Amino acid sequence: MSLQQRRMYGSLMTPNELKSALGTVKVLDGSWHMPHTNRDPHKEYLEKRIAGSQFFGIDTIKDTSVDLPHMLPSPEVFAKAVGNMGISQDDHVVVYDTVGVFSASRVYWTFKVFGHKSVSVLNGGLPLWEKIDGPIEHGQPAPVEAKNYAVPTINKDLVRDYQYVLNNAREVLQEEMANHDRHKVATQVLDARPYPRFTGEAPEPREGLSSGHMPGSISVAFNEVLNSATGEMLNDEELRKVFEAKGVDLSKEIIASCGSGITASILYLALERIGAQHLAVYDGSWTEYALKKDSIIIKN
Repeated sequence: MSLQQRRMYGSLMTPNELKSALGTVKVLDGSWHMPHTNRDPHKEYLEKRIAGSQFFGIDTIKDTSVDLPHMLPSPEVFAKAVGNMGISQDDHVVVYDTVGVFSASRVYWTFKVFGHKSVSVLNGGLPLWEKIDGPIEHGQPAPVEAKNYAVPTINKDLVRDYQYVLNNAREVLQEEMANHDRHKVATQVLDARPYPRFTGEAPEPREGLSSGHMPGSISVAFNEVLNSATGEMLNDEELRKVFEAKGVDLSKEIIASCGSGITASILYLALERIGAQHLAVYDGSWTEYALKKDSIIIKN
């Protein structure tokens, strides 16, 4: 690791910090929107973006071999994509989105999964960048010189799959039937979807997909860790209070889940900031889980 990558900025970067660092870091627009919003993040990138930024397409840099929205790409696909953006393993990467702290967290987690530790999310995203009069570009971006990004190894500790969460759900039910404390054995699963979808009262936005939740999972809607007025992530003390109020044990294993792996990454970033050590994201999240015939779905 080079001196530049060791010069860590922290997982959240303020707009003023980025303004001072422009030209020494690589900036990515990681914007993504729910399909029902009818917004095209790449079109919006071409219309307005942070000067010098490249576009990281969550719906294009993905595993295309499965019928799920945006599963992690292969190491080879990831390396080629970020190399073509002019990024090397030694660069510090700053990811932003047009909401505040939203889909940029998914790109942040993706870089972490592939071993790129020197990465930050712009706190408050493009809206706060514009408030400080940060430089903006329009139109087609200038071409960049591609870099040779070595094919990385996946950090499997940061990723969980369907079989893992299903086994955990079964374990929870067994402990409940035996009147044991599920927290003693089962992994904590935190669900970032809105609470009405968690309980099953509201439908999922994806047609034909059941709402509800995994046995033993804990509802922590992603907006609970964000400042609704500014779009920024809450400070560390406020984050601790949110998770403590939910009964989350930061010393034990935690899996973040959501609808399709986007907002789960917001919880991942928040939990990482307050010291959670055994932390992963369920990549397929509820879209994969609820589609499986043997999944266990609770509604209450």
